[in-house]
Amino acid sequence: MAYDEALAERLRGHLEGLPELSEKKMFGGLAFLLAGRMAVAASGQGGLLLRCDPAETDTLVTEDGVGRFEMRGREMDGWLRVDTTAVATEPELERWVAVGVAYAQTLPPK
Repeated sequence: MAYDEALAERLRGHLEGLPELSEKKMFGGLAFLLAGRMAVAASGQGGLLLRCDPAETDTLVTEDGVGRFEMRGREMDGWLRVDTTAVATEPELERWVAVGVAYAQTLPPK
């Protein structure tokens, strides 16, 4: 499945103006990076893939439509999948974008 281009465009709207913003195709979707660090992506499996503080993962995954990102059968703290239903409105999307951006901004640039 290709990533949702309409969702990617909505993400652009929430991210525009951030310093050192770039886009890169990765994980089957379109990722948005800050200073080379992924913040959020329009996932190729639908919805969002985003970074978060690993210490906040357990709390964030209790929300409807949110789960840990799984890679090679292993669930990863600090990486979330957010279903399309959880970002249907602009305030919902803005909130999740803010989570990814806030964490990416704590990481050293690549």
